[in-house]
Amino acid sequence: MSDAKYLIVGNSVAAIAAVDGIREVDADGSLTLIAREPHHTYSRPLITYLLGGRVDEEQMLYRPRDWYEKAKVNALLGTEVTAVHPDDHLVETADGRTIGYGRLLIAVGGTPIVPRDVEGTDAEGVFTFTTWDDARAIADYIEERGVRSAVIVGGGLIGLKSVEALIELGIETTVVELADRMLSATFDRTASELAQRRLADAGVGVLCDTTTTEILAQDGRVVAVRLTGGETLPCDLVIFAIGVLPSTSLVAGTDIRLDRGILVDDHMRTSAEDVYAAGDVAQATELIGGEKRCIAIFPNAYRQGAIAGRNMAGAERTWDGGLVMNSVTVVDRPTISVGVTEASGDGHEELIDLDEAAYRYRKIVLHGDRIVGAVFVGDIERAGIITGLIRERLDVSAIRDLLLTDEFGLISLPADYRSHVISGTGASR
Repeated sequence: MSDAKYLIVGNSVAAIAAVDGIREVDADGSLTLIAREPHHTYSRPLITYLLGGRVDEEQMLYRPRDWYEKAKVNALLGTEVTAVHPDDHLVETADGRTIGYGRLLIAVGGTPIVPRDVEGTDAEGVFTFTTWDDARAIADYIEERGVRSAVIVGGGLIGLKSVEALIELGIETTVVELADRMLSATFDRTASELAQRRLADAGVGVLCDTTTTEILAQDGRVVAVRLTGGETLPCDLVIFAIGVLPSTSLVAGTDIRLDRGILVDDHMRTSAEDVYAAGDVAQATELIGGEKRCIAIFPNAYRQGAIAGRNMAGAERTWDGGLVMNSVTVVDRPTISVGVTEASGDGHEELIDLDEAAYRYRKIVLHGDRIVGAVFVGDIERAGIITGLIRERLDVSAIRDLLLTDEFGLISLPADYRSHVISGTGASR
């Protein structure tokens, strides 16, 4: 049995940020990282760009080739952890190894959802799209089978990024969405309608209020999907893009407390001694409402990983709350949504700037004198400033009338806050 002072399970953004956090405090403590995927750490948001040809494999890398060596990380890539034993401070791997730890971080991310009640999902040509291997498999299938048409099941962020890649490849694409509009969990209705119009103008079909009930195959390969109304939609390729679930199976049956994800406190500690969790698998405090939520986005994963790493090494850093924030391009139109995107209840107010012809939309949601959310479509120039105001809970009553004007910018903010932003003192506590 080999032991490590620090053991990390995972190799994506939360895991890498944790290594950074540990090394800021402890430069030499033994550190082992175990990951099921065999690849060097890579940026998952880029996989659709890889499929679409916008980036190459070298550009996928999240850190340089020699990063593990320079960070003094014993990287066991292509190795699956099959069991965690918190009472014994050890993990087991699929190849029969047992590895002990002083402190453990679980950063295994999420698992894509494939509905169990859909028949035919085992047909050739049916994919999920969350990993580098998924991108390679889809690319190979498109080339080998001469794919001309595709159906994407799910009109959320993964679905939209999949559309972007398939448009680049010239593949006729239809999105099938169970909700009454696309991006319903991310946008308000106006932004969703603008996105759907933009897709339609680019030749992408969008079918809402329906979903796939069966994958139809011929000679083992997908040839169509059947929808809830009974109609069939011919296609050569199907991508399920209806979301991910936190990958909690690794700790199921242990004393580590679970809800939707692995429950953590504001130091990223789980209910088990010396066990931490971060990233898409972690259920941590949300900034605006204060409840525990899994927020599966890149910035939160990095911040959680960095805080977990520092705490594992004894630095005592605190999580100040996650913020729901999403960014996706809709046929070359950038979009960002953050926090509360639709006003509800007393005390909420919306400020709106809309130009439908230009696909330009900006909305700010206020609760009292503070911004709690925003939506930007087409013009995202000041989204970063607004996001900072949400995170810092700044009273904006004095600048409320400037927020959606061309005159609004950093110079509009109080001098002490401008200094705070420029110095970067609000990054993590």
